[in-house]
Amino acid sequence: MQLLNTLYVTLAESYLRLDNDTLRVEVERETRLRVPLHHLQAVVCFGHVNLSSPLMHRLADEGIALVLLDGNGRFKARLEGEVGGNVLLRRAQHHAVDSDVFTLEAARSVVAGKLRNQRHVLLRGARDAKVAEDEALLSRAAQDLAASLRTLPEATTLDVLRGVEGEAARTYFAGLNRLVRPDQRKHFSMDGRSRRPPRDRMNALLSFLYTMWMNDCRSAIEAAGLDPQLGFLHALRPGRAALALDLVEEFRPLADRLALTLVNRGQLAADDFVEREGGAVLLEGDARKAVVVAFQERKQEELTHPLLAESVPLGLIPLVQARLLARHVRGESSAYLPFAMH
Repeated sequence: MQLLNTLYVTLAESYLRLDNDTLRVEVERETRLRVPLHHLQAVVCFGHVNLSSPLMHRLADEGIALVLLDGNGRFKARLEGEVGGNVLLRRAQHHAVDSDVFTLEAARSVVAGKLRNQRHVLLRGARDAKVAEDEALLSRAAQDLAASLRTLPEATTLDVLRGVEGEAARTYFAGLNRLVRPDQRKHFSMDGRSRRPPRDRMNALLSFLYTMWMNDCRSAIEAAGLDPQLGFLHALRPGRAALALDLVEEFRPLADRLALTLVNRGQLAADDFVEREGGAVLLEGDARKAVVVAFQERKQEELTHPLLAESVPLGLIPLVQARLLARHVRGESSAYLPFAMH
């Protein structure tokens, strides 16, 4: 399955090999797909996918990222060639991270973008609600997020800002349950956000979608020449792609909307998930493929970018936002403007 220069391989026991200038996907020695390497920016493998050594070397030579996820979408590793990008931009990024003022302002923009998009999801749900109680609760949650947005300028430290974000997240995820179709709520309700591991079906689905958005955001950041490890809202930590975590925040509500669509349209059912020992809930094989296909289809949808005022496929928005972030880091714009759903 190929979209916008990313190849997702979800079928267990697939074998990926190099065939001249082409990546060939085999299953039980039968060729299922051929993709010219010059079409690819990244290859994302879920679960037990096998790769030949010549292919891995060629991917590294061509600057094509190889991302390994476990069967449920959790990040395992990333293979890349030489670091590219503009050294002057990365130097400016290091200086920006060292500035408390710049860091706080950039982090505030990230949180504002996330909260606005979360509020959009709740308001749309309130408009579409069939039950008066749901409409009232969703409208109230949206009002609470508006209040959180108004307090952001008063957050004078990162800790205070993260506190505002955390409180808003609790309000939002409580409201998200009201967006699930009533007959599905017993199977897809959440008791807050749980990650490692997800403790219910909706959390498992959200984690899976967030992982795919995260990979796209990291690739976009690297394509823009920025260092994915140096973030503003998310603290620096060895091995943590903090800037990618910053960028993905504004896209999480898009993942939430897709998750709700899949559940409410009956494209996913309760038995598409399995509970493992210890309480972890995981998405099963065929359902994983269905989610990846839905994610790819959603990324092809055209929308008008509010800043560019032109139609752009959703899947390219992370690239646009990464470049806007790079402009801000270079001092070419006074602020970072996150993507706004509409």
